[in-house]
Amino acid sequence: MKALRRILAATVGVAVSAVLAAVGWRRIQAKRTSVAEGRVRLNELLPVHSKWWRDAAKDPGELRYVALGDSAAQGIGASAPKNSYVGVIADHLRAVTGRSVRVVNLSVSGATVALAVADQLPRFATLQPDIVTVSIGANDIASFDPERFRAGLRAVFAAVPDHAIVADLPYFYLPWNERLVAEGNRILREEEAARGLEVAPLHATMRRQGIRGAFTQFAEDLFHPNDHGYRVWASAFLPAVTARARELFPRHGEAVEQESLSA
Repeated sequence: MKALRRILAATVGVAVSAVLAAVGWRRIQAKRTSVAEGRVRLNELLPVHSKWWRDAAKDPGELRYVALGDSAAQGIGASAPKNSYVGVIADHLRAVTGRSVRVVNLSVSGATVALAVADQLPRFATLQPDIVTVSIGANDIASFDPERFRAGLRAVFAAVPDHAIVADLPYFYLPWNERLVAEGNRILREEEAARGLEVAPLHATMRRQGIRGAFTQFAEDLFHPNDHGYRVWASAFLPAVTARARELFPRHGEAVEQESLSA
């Protein structure tokens, strides 16, 4: 009888384990399907975001802000293009300068450093920006070539003005990616220092968000930031952006500070 009970218990245990495994596997598959569908939906938005920024560039402004970058600068994953880090920075510039801002977003989704050199720099050469932000290189990690990466960065950094603000590579969370990101950021910071450009500490800013950031700051494809994530990205740029804005319009900055003190 005891032997029979043991056999029945073992059988039930195996059956329960099988059911739980099946349920777990279905959840994993459902999650993979959801992420895959999310990628498809976001890919469908690429031309929508691109057109939105092209149209926005036609609006006049007293202050010209130019962005170089990839899909993050386009705002893929945000609820609207204006909620990208570029849009957040533009709103901040309007607030701290009291001026209208024309945003020329030259970024292209999927751009690597080499593609930015080939596609974005020729268009950039025709502009005379007051503010420049650069965030490029994340797409190079998938097939990282240190020499090609360095050569591309040198070309980008040589083309931008001295006041350009360049972000380092974002935090990738996964250790095998982070090893390549560390190498990329080492190269990027060496080239930034040689050129004397301002660094926006994007990697450290994202890393400080901790594991919670991985669950709260990404869009449905689990790659691009969501609105919250883009505000974190923007926060990495804002100290340098604010300093540059006050160089351009010091009197307005003083007036804002005085108003704040008297409030």
